[in-house]
Amino acid sequence: MFKAKTLALSIGLTLGLIATPALAEKTYTAVTDATFAPFESLNKKREVVGFDADIINAIAAKQGFKVKLHNMPWEGLFASLNNGERDIVIAAVTITPERQKSMDFSAPYFDAKQLIVVKEGSPIKQFSDLKGKKVGVQNGTTGDTVVQKQFGKTSPDIRRFENITLALSELANSGVSAVVADNAVVKNYLVNNPGQKFRLIDDKSFEVEHYGIAVRKGNKALLDDINAGLAGIKADGSYQKIQQKYFGQ
Repeated sequence: MFKAKTLALSIGLTLGLIATPALAEKTYTAVTDATFAPFESLNKKREVVGFDADIINAIAAKQGFKVKLHNMPWEGLFASLNNGERDIVIAAVTITPERQKSMDFSAPYFDAKQLIVVKEGSPIKQFSDLKGKKVGVQNGTTGDTVVQKQFGKTSPDIRRFENITLALSELANSGVSAVVADNAVVKNYLVNNPGQKFRLIDDKSFEVEHYGIAVRKGNKALLDDINAGLAGIKADGSYQKIQQKYFGQ
């Protein structure tokens, strides 16, 4: 009788193990604006590639989860996060007190700074020289915020564009006198458009900015996972390899 019960229990456990599927890897949806090379852009297959894509994928691999990265216009990124459509925003997003009110950020993963771009021969030498001139910015970015603080949110001289490439094209066509944008993006544009005769101005009033990975307010479990992964890829050298790939030494 004892042997029969033992055999039945053993068979039951075995069947239970067979019937129970392996725990699937957790998958998160991330979103970015793929018009901000070298941080994010689309390749020929319309896949999101760039520094941010490599960073979030390295973090995911380190922590044992997966990420599906989607592209959408900048204006919709934060709404898609807060309404639950996406789990993560990684789009060269500067951590600011205003943004921290509506979302939580990882530890900083990249330092940036604003630059002024003008055409060669322009008399502009510093930020204050932009007063009364048409200035191009990407709508809703920290470049937009910096110019607003200097000249007023409703200034008619601020020209807002969907992406920074459009703003720089407008500068090339003399539609604006200057563009204010993140340094790495501007420099990447110039490398890939060597025919443009632009000059860069690093104004002393511009402060260093810190990019962070955003999650919905209160999503501590995901934020902790991202921070642990970020610390991990910095410790094992993966972060440094990705940084060198896109920015050199």
